[in-house]
Amino acid sequence: MADPGRRFDDLFNFVHDPATLLVAFDRVGGNQGARTPGVDGLTVVDVEENIGVPGFLDDLRAALKDGSFRPLPARERTIPKPGGSGKVRKLGIPTIADRVVQAALKLVLEPIFEADFMPVSYGFRPRRRAQDAIAEIHYLGTRGYRWVLDADIEACFDSIDHAALMDRVRHRVKDKRVLTLVKAFLKAGVLTELGESKETLTGTPQGGILSPLLANIALTVLDEHLHGPWTLGGAMATEGKRAYRHRKGRPTWRVVRYADDFVVLVFGTEGGTAALRDEVTGARLA
Repeated sequence: MADPGRRFDDLFNFVHDPATLLVAFDRVGGNQGARTPGVDGLTVVDVEENIGVPGFLDDLRAALKDGSFRPLPARERTIPKPGGSGKVRKLGIPTIADRVVQAALKLVLEPIFEADFMPVSYGFRPRRRAQDAIAEIHYLGTRGYRWVLDADIEACFDSIDHAALMDRVRHRVKDKRVLTLVKAFLKAGVLTELGESKETLTGTPQGGILSPLLANIALTVLDEHLHGPWTLGGAMATEGKRAYRHRKGRPTWRVVRYADDFVVLVFGTEGGTAALRDEVTGARLA
């Protein structure tokens, strides 16, 4: 999977494999929102007590295999953002069946894209925590990176471009059935709290199990843009190149990203930091 040029085919069989769906259901059942229903009103408890997990998963597998599975709109729910700002965050709550399929997709796709993700990203990744990102920031602060640009991406989950995201997914995934399934979730729409149906022309709903992985795939372009100079052949790839930049009064920088929040730590002058800020905020990362 570490081969960056490899495209994976025949992944759909893994998605609807009985073992994958069973693990996916267990993960959905273990989530905090297991008792929160989607637009069909079903909860995990309803499935367990009234339908039966084996029959539920058999029907779901059959629908995936014969191509009749269609995601339902996510149920929109607003919750206050932390910090007492008065702002709200919109969650999109899929049905239990859709959550299980999303969890199955994540089980299959995450190892493929983990091989591509850069070490500068920490949010929503296995074996990585917010504390790890904080520790990295503290470490860099002791290594001369004294200026900090603190940023986030406005309405990140809501504004992800579907075409650009799917291009990124296609770079690694060849299986058209998996691509169709991912796109179907992006286009599934939402049912608002007022009962109105809305199309989803952009974004991936917060609340969907697959959404954090899709957001990380989309935001890889930001990581590549900011961290690229540190990769082989880049302008900051060697100690000699970094020393040359410092002699010329040009800054070097490191990035640490946690989901849609990131910091750029700068080794240089205030003026060099300001110029870098203008470059970062003005960059088009489509």
